[in-house]
Amino acid sequence: MKFRYQESCGVSVEKLLQIIHDKGLYDFQENLSRIVQNDDHYSDSVSCVNLPEDQDLFIQVQTAVVDIQALQPTVLVVVGIGGSSLGAKAVLQAIQGRVRDSQGHALRVYFAETVDSDRMYTIMTILEKELGVGNTIIINVVTKSGTTLETLANFYVLVALLKQYRPYDYKKYIIVTTDNGSPLWIHAQSEKYRLLEIPKKVGGRYSLFSAVGLFPLALAGINIEALRAGASHMTQQCFNKDMRLNPAAMSAAIHYYYYRQHIRISDLFMFSVDLEALGKWYRQLMAESLGKEFDVNGARVFAGITPTVSLGSIDLHSVAQLYLGGPRDKFTTFVSVAESAHSITIPEDAPLWKGKAFSGIMHALAQGTQAAYLKTGRPFSTVVLPAKNEYSIGQFVQWKIMEMMYLGFLLQVDCFDQPNVELYKKEALQLLE
Repeated sequence: MKFRYQESCGVSVEKLLQIIHDKGLYDFQENLSRIVQNDDHYSDSVSCVNLPEDQDLFIQVQTAVVDIQALQPTVLVVVGIGGSSLGAKAVLQAIQGRVRDSQGHALRVYFAETVDSDRMYTIMTILEKELGVGNTIIINVVTKSGTTLETLANFYVLVALLKQYRPYDYKKYIIVTTDNGSPLWIHAQSEKYRLLEIPKKVGGRYSLFSAVGLFPLALAGINIEALRAGASHMTQQCFNKDMRLNPAAMSAAIHYYYYRQHIRISDLFMFSVDLEALGKWYRQLMAESLGKEFDVNGARVFAGITPTVSLGSIDLHSVAQLYLGGPRDKFTTFVSVAESAHSITIPEDAPLWKGKAFSGIMHALAQGTQAAYLKTGRPFSTVVLPAKNEYSIGQFVQWKIMEMMYLGFLLQVDCFDQPNVELYKKEALQLLE
């Protein structure tokens, strides 16, 4: 993965290094590294960085996958929302594509994320057809707290459906991923469902490399060893004391610089349709980590950067006019892929661009967009993934996780909590009661 910042758009690398020095990011990095190296039991929230190298966790997940594969499932339903589903969906779509069913994958995966009656009806109709012809479906319910309203509502409905077709052995088709001791954990124990544990100090949006993401991904055919290897390599890069070579520290410093310039919209411009869910995973990571009413000292600051996701070249025909001619309130990160998995070319007898490869056209569009940003003075950085494979996506995810820790430090907010989210939950539960 190659990360590059366009100095000509605004701040110089020297200025960024000065910010890193003045704000004490070197000391923060050293402290972070010390905690991570000495904590293999997840006693600190930052220790989620260790997940990609946790062999015990890997063995537990692999054991569960082998056992479930023996049942020869045709459909997996991941029941979760937010950090419990976004990561797995992001990696799955990035590597296998948004339109998976046409690619011959043996296992179809559906995400039951919210209580949308029409969406849930569609999923249930698919499941009934599978069960009706004797096929096997697997339900993986994922909720860290074990109390998430939307997740439990969907879970109850799906368990009831499973019981109709598998009244005597339905329990062996259910896997529960939650905190040890949560209400759902206790319920799962009483029902004798298979359990996978989320470390208590690992927050939902930082849990992709735990059983939350690894189990459904491995079951769906993703090479989680390569995914973890990419993340582990990125961990070392993001602990590099030479900040010029540290992508997480540099990216955090760039965002912080523009934040102080009142540029507080961060757009992730993905020049690959399959990366849209990855952008939405990052949207949650940034929004929940940085959007805080109070800083770590208790002062009311209303901090936050608004994350958006754009798709190239689709959104060049919807929002490019705004981005190039509108308010100067955005910092953009362009993400492109060096090599596509498939090659399509324009026929030789076409009136225009004969013989041109689609990948070349996409690269021209991406580079042309960046050139337009340069000419209009719009700040941006670029990221090039070698390919949409497990290693590269693992690198990207771990980079963004560590970037958020550095950025939380620079903004002086707790990037691991989300206290204001509880407000809507309490109101909703009162209305239900």
